[in-house]
Amino acid sequence: MQEKGTISVNTENIFPIIKKFLYSDHEIFLRELVSNAVDATQKVEKLAAMGEYSGDLGDTKVRVAIDKEAKTITISDRGIGMTAEEIKKYINQIAFSGATEFLEKYKDADTSQIIGKFGLGFYSAFMVANKVEIITQSYKEGTQAAHWECTGTTDFEIKQAEKTERGTDIILHVNEDSLEFLEDHRIEGILKKYCKFLPVQIVFGTREVSEKGEDDKEQKVQKDNIINNTEPLWVKTPNDLKEEDYLNFYRELYPLSEDPLFWIHLNVDYPFNLTGVLYFPKVKNDLTLHKDKIQLYSRQVFITDEVKDIVPEFLMLMHGVIDSPDIPLNVSRSYLQSDSNVKKINNYITKKVADKLHDLFKSDRQGFEEKWESIGLFVKYGMIAEEKFYDKAKNFSLLQSVNDDKYYTVEEYLTKIEPTQTDKDQTRVLLYTNEEGKQDTYIQSAKNKGYDVLRLDGPLDSHFIGTIESKFEKVSLKRVDADIVERLIDKGEKVESVLSKSEEEKIVEIFKKALNNDKLDLKVEALPADDMPVTITLPEFMRRMEEMAKSGGGMNMFGAMPVQENIAINGNHSMIGKILKSENEEEQQQLVKQAYDLALLSQNKLSGASLTSFIKRSIEMYS
Repeated sequence: MQEKGTISVNTENIFPIIKKFLYSDHEIFLRELVSNAVDATQKVEKLAAMGEYSGDLGDTKVRVAIDKEAKTITISDRGIGMTAEEIKKYINQIAFSGATEFLEKYKDADTSQIIGKFGLGFYSAFMVANKVEIITQSYKEGTQAAHWECTGTTDFEIKQAEKTERGTDIILHVNEDSLEFLEDHRIEGILKKYCKFLPVQIVFGTREVSEKGEDDKEQKVQKDNIINNTEPLWVKTPNDLKEEDYLNFYRELYPLSEDPLFWIHLNVDYPFNLTGVLYFPKVKNDLTLHKDKIQLYSRQVFITDEVKDIVPEFLMLMHGVIDSPDIPLNVSRSYLQSDSNVKKINNYITKKVADKLHDLFKSDRQGFEEKWESIGLFVKYGMIAEEKFYDKAKNFSLLQSVNDDKYYTVEEYLTKIEPTQTDKDQTRVLLYTNEEGKQDTYIQSAKNKGYDVLRLDGPLDSHFIGTIESKFEKVSLKRVDADIVERLIDKGEKVESVLSKSEEEKIVEIFKKALNNDKLDLKVEALPADDMPVTITLPEFMRRMEEMAKSGGGMNMFGAMPVQENIAINGNHSMIGKILKSENEEEQQQLVKQAYDLALLSQNKLSGASLTSFIKRSIEMYS
């Protein structure tokens, strides 16, 4: 048997297209060829299980080998094999998929693990090889082994081969531009990236292990180096798994990460097929460190970790694996193509996560609260980004009080503060701090009025605040240092001033002169005598813009416009009265600077030479 012919394609340019455009990442060739070998192996196992193949299956491992001298890579399987006619049908006719035909023929049997789809994967070999050989023996009795050869043109040669064992060897003669793929570490890295969970054992070389010999002594022996775990956790039944199984699998996926908080096992077969395990990691404040950690597989073949269309944006902080044969891939199986199934899967994952969080909250609120620092990022992100998720999450989203360190749902908290923090317009005002240490003076002032203060210091809280205000009528959130406390929650009550109108005007002039700045926005306020003598605040809307700009979600206006602070002089404070009564201009200036610096210090805005001057002045004043 010997024959020469032409591969059936419509254009002479098909190979350059495959090499340069279809498979832009050259390492994909190994994934495709190993997947084909696994596919062929599963076919013969399926036929044996159905009684259509009665031979001995024997060793069904797929083997990958390098010959550096010959500059070859060989992928060998003990699968279904091919006859010469089948080579011409499946190899020479590009895009005629053997897996597709097999599925059609045995559509009533369970063939869900057959991988091949497009029939183009084999030709990715020509990205790295200037010649490819196939030596194959069909499982069918009485058939002749065949040897196919092609040098990357549309011409091929096929002849008889001496192979006696069932299966196929694909031999790649590596071109000069691709010699990197003859290095062991390079091939092993690709196999571990794409093939580490394939359902048939993949062997690459050997490894030395210790085992006991006949004399019961430890000895070193060479064993097959198995690359993959053929039964990853997500293909197993959740009822058969324990907590330690999930933790061990997480450690296998992310060896250097902390253990996760909890996880969700996905397992659905209608209206689409989807399996996987998604983990909630312990999230730090730098969200970018946690993104792009979900891996997408199709029938246990790694495809990509770019899953933004399948997984909602707010859940991209999760880690884990999703596997679905129903996710539409491009022809090179390298990335997603959008269709209705993608949206359905996206919605399903959103619902599963929301249901899981709600169940945890209802069944173990204390445990839920203990994990809130990390869980809260997922929940707030989702509430900001996804309306459907918000509708579910509003029932388990938590707010933490600085006053008692307790957690409340939004509704619980609104009920708690309604009697004390409703202003004259019947708006419930929620006070919050985003830097508790720096804003302690303002927090204490609010507490002295009987008000509660929330702790909202997370990376998403500047956006979350707006979401809460938009969902509830007559609810406002104000940062505790955005104004004097009397104006933060304006109840229409007036504190009598001890100063006359002329004294108020005089104190303003004294301050401007002492601070050498006649453009300061100074106002004299009638405040409780035990409040600060001077309070510096930034209007709430400017604080919002500033916070959103820092988090990357707002317009960075502050490089283009000046920040105008409000300075309130407490006319009822004894220090202000002392300034007015003083006949000594130097003493007046010292007191003004001291009061102003105290206000700056309370906001952590006093540093460098100004702080040194304040300390020196304080020592002189009280010595």
